[in-house]
Amino acid sequence: MSESRDEMGKRNIAQLLLASVIVLLLLAGCSARNQTKSFMRKEVDLSYIQNVAVLPFENLGGGAGAAQRTREIIMTQVLASGLFNVVDKGRVDSTLRTEAIEPGTPIDGPTLRRLGQRLETQAFLLGSVEQAADARTGGAVYPEISLTLRLIDAESGSVLWQSSGRGSGYSLMDRLFGVTPKNSFQVTLDLVSKMLVTIR
Repeated sequence: MSESRDEMGKRNIAQLLLASVIVLLLLAGCSARNQTKSFMRKEVDLSYIQNVAVLPFENLGGGAGAAQRTREIIMTQVLASGLFNVVDKGRVDSTLRTEAIEPGTPIDGPTLRRLGQRLETQAFLLGSVEQAADARTGGAVYPEISLTLRLIDAESGSVLWQSSGRGSGYSLMDRLFGVTPKNSFQVTLDLVSKMLVTIR
């Protein structure tokens, strides 16, 4: 009788260890899906910012249209989260053309102040797409995206907030249970949401 209890105890311990390993692997797979690092200027109260203009993004390593798609998603997420009012993209782009500013090029302080006055905005949201491509692990293909976002004061040109992040459609849980990986839109949406929440 004592032998069967020992065997049952060993079996229960083995099952518990196996379950623990699986849970740890699942948690590791979920946590690796989105990784972000953010900076917030501590001495600044952002309550003075009512309107932001989302400038065109730099495309440093994404495919065709990656920067434009990301900009659209960020505008939607800023509005949906209630962080700030967003100046209409058409008005922003028209003003940039009037000022002869090429999308994605650096803008100096005096030009930022002038844009802020013309667009009636207190800050600009801009950034870059460092990567937007499909990756492969084994037989699975899944999207990956890396972004950097910045909130710039329109008057001083100083960085109020900056966040860099990497999002992936890969998940160990999805692979184990045969779930279809997230598409590039879902991955970008999740990553942008996680980055923007650090503004608060």
